[in-house]
Amino acid sequence: MRILYAGLIGGIVMFVWGAIAHMALGLGNVGIRQPASENAVLSSLREGLGDQAGVYILPSLDPHKMSDATAVKAYSEKSKSSPYAWLVYLPQGDDLTQMGKQLPRQWASDTLAALALAFVIGVAGLSFRRRLAMAAAAVMFAWLNLQIPYWNWYRFPLDFTWASLVEQLVGWLLAGAVMAWWIGRQERKLAS
Repeated sequence: MRILYAGLIGGIVMFVWGAIAHMALGLGNVGIRQPASENAVLSSLREGLGDQAGVYILPSLDPHKMSDATAVKAYSEKSKSSPYAWLVYLPQGDDLTQMGKQLPRQWASDTLAALALAFVIGVAGLSFRRRLAMAAAAVMFAWLNLQIPYWNWYRFPLDFTWASLVEQLVGWLLAGAVMAWWIGRQERKLAS
């Protein structure tokens, strides 16, 4: 039960930190820019991308043509002289001001992640500092494994990438500290 409670508490801490990081500190908006002519871009999306939702990389090369030297050369030239875009496309749109579905999913995600971390730091009968170090190591693992490839391969802005590290590291250090304290507190109770 101590790990379950630690995970629930950690999920709440991380969820609250995420709200502070995004709404008060603006970490969720670092590197995100406003288009020079939003209406021009929006009006061309359906014509250029059609009606299929998905992630689009522009300019693009059909993966089936990777062995076609002519197609690869043409793509190489086009990519050198064209703008680059990585975008998530929803042709039907969505009311981005309504977060009623996203907030519970975010809390569930934070809580499941906290439960996984609580399990790892709880199983290893370590000191508070070592448990906190494990939380930091988990953040670095996830950031290096997820965000760095987005920066490297998909050209996510470097300031966006660094802001995601700050957000995750601070949040999981806070949640990790609370979870490590709770788990240690429970262990001290059992020992006495």
